[in-house]
Amino acid sequence: MKINLKQELTKQWFKNLQDIICKNIEEIENNKILFKSKRWVKNSNKDEGGGESKILENGKVFDKVGVNFSEVYGKFPNEMKGKIPGTKKNSNFWASGISIVMHMKNPYVPAMHFNTRYINTAHGWFGGGMDVTPCFKDEKQKKWLQMRLKTMCNRHNKKYYKIYSNWCDKYFYLPHRKELRGIGGIFFDYKKNNWEKDFHFVKDVGLEFIKIFNEIISRKNKIKWTKKDKEIQYIKRGRYVEFNLLYDRGTKFGLQTGGNIDAILMSLPPTAKWK
Repeated sequence: MKINLKQELTKQWFKNLQDIICKNIEEIENNKILFKSKRWVKNSNKDEGGGESKILENGKVFDKVGVNFSEVYGKFPNEMKGKIPGTKKNSNFWASGISIVMHMKNPYVPAMHFNTRYINTAHGWFGGGMDVTPCFKDEKQKKWLQMRLKTMCNRHNKKYYKIYSNWCDKYFYLPHRKELRGIGGIFFDYKKNNWEKDFHFVKDVGLEFIKIFNEIISRKNKIKWTKKDKEIQYIKRGRYVEFNLLYDRGTKFGLQTGGNIDAILMSLPPTAKWK
């Protein structure tokens, strides 16, 4: 498959970011627990790309963290043709991205999610974002997160934060529960105004996520927790599972395009409960 320059640059950024973040996480665990890596191909009979799924489990800080990279291409199934921008006349596509979900050992350290992607059909666009899902209310943390993301967005366009934070609240919402999944973040999709500027923004989102998760862990992981706190975390994780299986676009996209099941479902926590 012929790769154009934009695809090559975005793919290399997402893969490098995966390596950087995994090294950072292993350092947080004092390199005593390392990621297990699994490479996969989309189609064993013909070249349609693939990816690498990296998972670290049972750490002192992380219960489970998955860091996925993928580059896939081919044709959308007939039932998706026309539903994805740029596929009305031609169902060919190329997509690459990175997706991260962190489920923490300490219930006072929130679950954190990040992803960015670039998709090519007849059009090319970026999408992604990040959000934070605590088990316990913390208005100070919420305001701090909003400030950090607003400052980052303002470096690119002062209209971005309001648009993308509102989009995040609408996207990460469980209608059957009538509640937000977490305390918000940013979410964006179909971003295709100016490729160079959009790519610069996407890279900045990735770098800001690294700073944010390191600072949150540094602050919150010192808090002592109880078995009761852990039970509350398990219930909150149940909500996380519900959203990812019922509403998440990435999960649906992966399943509909023949993606790797283990990589698609890596976002699920190791233990969750319902009541």
